[in-house]
Amino acid sequence: MKTNYYAVIMAGGVGSRFWPVSTKQFPKQFHDMLGTGETLIQKTYNRLTHLIPSKNILIATNEDYKDIVINQLPKLSSTQLLLEPAMRNTAPCILYSALKIYKENPDGVMIVAPSDHWIENEQEFIHNVETAFHFCAQNDALLTLGIKPSSPNTGYGYIQFNNTCSAIKNVKNFTEKPNLETAKHFIKSGDYLWNAGIFVWSVKSILNAFQEFLPTMFNLFNNGISLLNTPSETAFIENNYAKSENISIDFGIMEKASNVYVLPVDFGWNDLGTWGSLYHKLEKDSNKNAVSGAHVIFRDASNNIVKTQHGKRIVIQGLNDYIVVENNDVILICPKDKEQEIKEITSQVKSEFGENFV
Repeated sequence: MKTNYYAVIMAGGVGSRFWPVSTKQFPKQFHDMLGTGETLIQKTYNRLTHLIPSKNILIATNEDYKDIVINQLPKLSSTQLLLEPAMRNTAPCILYSALKIYKENPDGVMIVAPSDHWIENEQEFIHNVETAFHFCAQNDALLTLGIKPSSPNTGYGYIQFNNTCSAIKNVKNFTEKPNLETAKHFIKSGDYLWNAGIFVWSVKSILNAFQEFLPTMFNLFNNGISLLNTPSETAFIENNYAKSENISIDFGIMEKASNVYVLPVDFGWNDLGTWGSLYHKLEKDSNKNAVSGAHVIFRDASNNIVKTQHGKRIVIQGLNDYIVVENNDVILICPKDKEQEIKEITSQVKSEFGENFV
């Protein structure tokens, strides 16, 4: 049965909120953000091989990152790389990958997972994914893994479900990032989960959904199905991918379909979307300072996160609740409560210092 299991790892994002470590030339998924000895994409790939044959794991990424992916995942064959010639959000790359899998194996069941998330309990994660695979192999279902919330976090989308006794729940609706009061209400109600952007479905079910809800996109890619998994695939994608609609799988399909389900899970998930989220995963000293890559002397300093290239020596005096990051010839010093402005900072850096620095 596992020969029918496939995975698509989405690795095309830029991760601009992790600037200056994450840049357009070398995004965060290709960095060892937590000092584990593996980059985030390597961790994701290796985790999935515990359930899915390595030859059935596809990497969807921008064609600019082809060499980085090959260098970090040398066991991959060229046929496992889905190189996107343009940034078009998640729906087009999911359709592209589903058609490739369908042509190879119409009975395929696939997981779509981000390349840059952190999962603490990998054994529990694999158990949950296997549960999802079994369900989707037997049902016409579009399933997502919903994270049991630990706080009224306003940085995540939320999934409301019908609270039945079954392990897998019908989804009532999706809500984009709410304000704090709304998030508190969601947590109190007990029937909301965080949307982690991890999906499982049979290729037949997701292709039927594309045909129903995004027919123009479906026809665009389906016109070239005879070319997929052949030497002519690259030229077809180069000529047609940029013509597809720029839309996420959430907006394009999940919020419209009626056969949407969620499996509530709790495997120690962190989307590692910001320096603040990384801070929570790193070990702290007695003054709650977190360090990655550096040797730091803290004097009258607390609640800081410091990340540098390996082995840099730093002294920090009188600094509290700050992000201090060094990468090559760029240093960022920013209050933690202002980290949402890092995207704006990168725009200014690009205009004043040049795009090579972002």
